[in-house]
Amino acid sequence: MGMSMSSYGPFFHHGCVAWHIDCNDKFEAIRRIVYQSRVFEEIDGLDPNEFADIVIARERIQSTALGHGVAVAHGRSPKVEHPLVALGISHEGIAFDSPDGQPVHLIFVVANHPSQQVDYLSILSTVARLARNPSFRNSLLCATGGLEAEHIFGQAFQERMEAQYALGRAMQARAGCA
Repeated sequence: MGMSMSSYGPFFHHGCVAWHIDCNDKFEAIRRIVYQSRVFEEIDGLDPNEFADIVIARERIQSTALGHGVAVAHGRSPKVEHPLVALGISHEGIAFDSPDGQPVHLIFVVANHPSQQVDYLSILSTVARLARNPSFRNSLLCATGGLEAEHIFGQAFQERMEAQYALGRAMQARAGCA
């Protein structure tokens, strides 16, 4: 399996945005994102329907909506060699059992291997931090198409991951000096 890296780093690839997810059901939205996002084609031996079922099973346990029109659905499978991130955009909004009661417009879907906890938590943290920024959310919703949204997300994601990495390195260096 050849990993098609983009200029945005190892977790975020071209073809990751599912544009115009227009449905009323959060489970159908997850399926559409998994089917429309080319990033999940990279998972050898894992049928998109099987992965969508994994993400939906997790979502049935507890809603992954964060509020402010954002959800971060996620699923784990031993067939996932490296973490992957996709984004679905719904301009109409989808009921997602959000803590603020608002419909969700931005649905991130994360795939990872069960043993990749550090990368997984780093990705979830990065997406959550980005999603708290109203300017970031508005930029995605005002994008003129999937490629523009992909560029906005990819650039912000890479910058945030680099900042987290630099902070982690600084904390390690400081701990080594103490």
